[in-house]
Amino acid sequence: MTEQISGDTAKRKPAGEKIRCDACPVMCYIADGRSGACDRYANQGGELVRLDPLTILENRIEGGGKVVPFLDNEDDGDPWQGDVLADGETFITAVGAGTTYPDYKPAPFIVSSEIDGVDMITVVTEGIFSYCGVKVKVDTDRHLGPERNLVRVDGEPIGHVTTGEYGSQMLSIGGVHHLTGGGKKEGRVTCAAMLALCNREAVELTIDDGCSVVVQAGQPPIINGILESRMRVGCGSATIGMFASQWSGLVDEVVVVDDHITGVVSEHQAGKVIGWPETGIRINGRKSTPGRYFQVAEPGTGWGGTDLQDPLKILEPFNPKIARPGQSMLMVSTTGEQSAYYELDGDLKPVQRDLPETLTGSVERITENCEPAMCSVLFMGGAGGSLRSGVTENPVRLTRSVKNMLTVITVGGAPCYVWPGGGITVMADVTRMLENAFGYVPTPALVAPIEFTMRRSDYQALGGHMDHVMPIADALKGGLGRQNDHVLGGRTQVAHRPDNPWPSDRQHYGWNREDNAG
Repeated sequence: MTEQISGDTAKRKPAGEKIRCDACPVMCYIADGRSGACDRYANQGGELVRLDPLTILENRIEGGGKVVPFLDNEDDGDPWQGDVLADGETFITAVGAGTTYPDYKPAPFIVSSEIDGVDMITVVTEGIFSYCGVKVKVDTDRHLGPERNLVRVDGEPIGHVTTGEYGSQMLSIGGVHHLTGGGKKEGRVTCAAMLALCNREAVELTIDDGCSVVVQAGQPPIINGILESRMRVGCGSATIGMFASQWSGLVDEVVVVDDHITGVVSEHQAGKVIGWPETGIRINGRKSTPGRYFQVAEPGTGWGGTDLQDPLKILEPFNPKIARPGQSMLMVSTTGEQSAYYELDGDLKPVQRDLPETLTGSVERITENCEPAMCSVLFMGGAGGSLRSGVTENPVRLTRSVKNMLTVITVGGAPCYVWPGGGITVMADVTRMLENAFGYVPTPALVAPIEFTMRRSDYQALGGHMDHVMPIADALKGGLGRQNDHVLGGRTQVAHRPDNPWPSDRQHYGWNREDNAG
């Protein structure tokens, strides 16, 4: 439902005529009853209307994210009755707030509130981010593709494989060069993929000389059509360290196959400490330190993230001066998904046997200690350029205020990490944000919510738009129903996530510290 609020500054046209929207550089002409290219603004009877509702966090609801529309009394839930909550219990997010492109205009919402006796200001706007990207962490040992190789959607390059992390493969998606530095289709596909990822939707990615992987924030990856269930317990050496004592006395040798470091218990320091005897085993790989081998095979989707389907390929002949017929050996992957048991024959060659019950528990213990595989999606954007002008007439002061921890940034009410160094570069976990918090403009660029919260005295000191400050109570009553010549698309109250710090929590963010005083 749309809140119709008239005003002298409203851009009105007779019903049936087109409206020109200036919310982004595209400057769409929108016919009556139609929306712009971004699907965020529409012409409704000659009024420019923001379609998504303004979203307000409420700090008293427990038990999740039940949505209560503020302006829809026909809703089956509990309709809002117009009561205004205490300042410290509500927070206007930038979701649905609108933009101020180009930011010679003040931000859509600059609201004041009192928190624990301190006057606070929150500046609320939806930023248009050309300089933005998505960092994707895929929990898997499987080789997705060589580092620096392109990641594609619909054949278009949208990112690349970056350096792997412990038990995870990492992808860097988007960025200004893919958005605007390539062809039109590349930019369009990149923007659509980032929008879907940030809004927690599934996206299928293909990697040059690598895999197909379906990524969705908070969900396990699907690699070459197979759902990944767990990430590795550790590298092969770490696995030896964790479980060597549990194998002692049950088997003569254990090899933990891993693309990074393959571990051999009889040579490993963990085995030496507990008196594990030599077995005469020889490994085909680059020896690092005793019991730790690099490059035993090529990366792949087989045993321990290698291309191995038969782990015996990493073995050279046993040393006949040490090995003996009947000697037993367990080979296992770092997730416990693959395991095999062997005994040496008269020629000292491994022959596979059924896994003894005495070893089944140790393999299951590896699997038990593996965490569930999951995809993590982090939005990363530079809050620079003219966006800061919507906050202050002197943009560099906002940057300094953020660096001095006088101003806290949230993204749709969720906490974010501010990178050190120049500018305001933020990174946020999309699973901690409101659903469908992101939009786009077809320039192409992402639209992301961003809020700046600080003490009133600090806002005034950095040259803030003090003439546009309004008490939060007035904002909740509808006093800011029209923003930047468009009508708000209603309001929605949602529960604050209990695992997120409250956006204006002075103790959490350090505003109660004397050394941070204005």
